[in-house]
Amino acid sequence: MLKWIDIIKFASKGNPIPDRRVEKTETEWQSLLMPEVFRITRLKGTERPHSSEMCSLFEPGKYACACCETPLFDSGEKFDSGTGWPSFTQPLAENAVGYHKDVTFGMVRVEALCNTCDAHLGHVFQDGPKPSGLRYCMNALSMQKMESNEHKATFGGGCFWCTEAIFQRLKGVSEVKSGYSGGAIMNPTYREICSGMTGHAEVIEVSYNPDEISYDDLLKIHMTTHNPTTLNQQGADRGTQYRSVVFYRNEAEKAAAVKVISEVQPFFDDSIVTELAPLEAFFTAEVDHQNYYNDNANKRYCQIVIDPKLAKFKTLHKDKLK
Repeated sequence: MLKWIDIIKFASKGNPIPDRRVEKTETEWQSLLMPEVFRITRLKGTERPHSSEMCSLFEPGKYACACCETPLFDSGEKFDSGTGWPSFTQPLAENAVGYHKDVTFGMVRVEALCNTCDAHLGHVFQDGPKPSGLRYCMNALSMQKMESNEHKATFGGGCFWCTEAIFQRLKGVSEVKSGYSGGAIMNPTYREICSGMTGHAEVIEVSYNPDEISYDDLLKIHMTTHNPTTLNQQGADRGTQYRSVVFYRNEAEKAAAVKVISEVQPFFDDSIVTELAPLEAFFTAEVDHQNYYNDNANKRYCQIVIDPKLAKFKTLHKDKLK
């Protein structure tokens, strides 16, 4: 998760390397873009506040650069800042947005640019909501809504190597990321998590299409592929980082979790102790923790611990497999 200090570093010392570059002459851009979009994105203009309905739209989806169609923001990071411009707390990827020190109008600001094509997007400020404290104040005309029906869910059920392997095999799931949620510090490391002192749980963030698999189905799979009756423990793994937890994004998800827990409780001899908590932040784990089982299936831990869980999962939920 980017913080203000990261934004200042990029603006002062250079931006992250983008996945690709798109470069055109001013004449070429002018021939491709509507006049007002050209003024905003290529001539660093600013649209009138409250001039776009994008400020009040919060349905799931992503927003891409109006010039080069590079994905920039997810609606899950969008919030109502009351400023009259669409506002976000984080970009989709660290290298999606570039930053430039802007000293126009007698003030010092940080300009936000598309890191692919250098289109002017808006500015970044440090008065946004926690935990990042960032406000990406964007011109609506600098972006276009991408058609998407992607939703996200966040679960913890012990070691994220195990939970990631299970949810990757579900139809309707497009991506699973391992990471950390529910703790007290920003951008924790795996070493810090293992100390049990940060309060974070090892979790996965599941991107899914609700037309193919429902949130209720994901909850049922989560609750029946780990032991939700052991407090801060899954097998030999002990500590609060291994707790059973559902991090919900809204009241509807919370209600669904309460309902599913009550439905599966009769199948367990002991009481379910799964924590329900609002999602405040998801921090992506280090690269070597991503796609762990698929990349390391021959390792002893995968064969002894993950393989039996996958076998049970495939038996219980074979109708949901890809």
